[in-house]
Amino acid sequence: MYIIKVKGKAKIPDYIQLRDEEFVLVAYFRADRPLKDLHRYGLEGKEEALSGVITGLEFGKLQKLEL
Repeated sequence: MYIIKVKGKAKIPDYIQLRDEEFVLVAYFRADRPLKDLHRYGLEGKEEALSGVITGLEFGKLQKLEL
């Protein structure tokens, strides 16, 4: 799975995209909202690790998600 942080403009907030191995969009959520419903993406119980990855991400840089 891959993760990318997308910079918002004006009133549009920053978003996080999760993509699978074929780069198909799996999840799309706001970067400033609490992480919930992660069980849908197979990431339940990894909220702290994922929030740490999100805060360290640079905008527009695709990164392999390894938790």
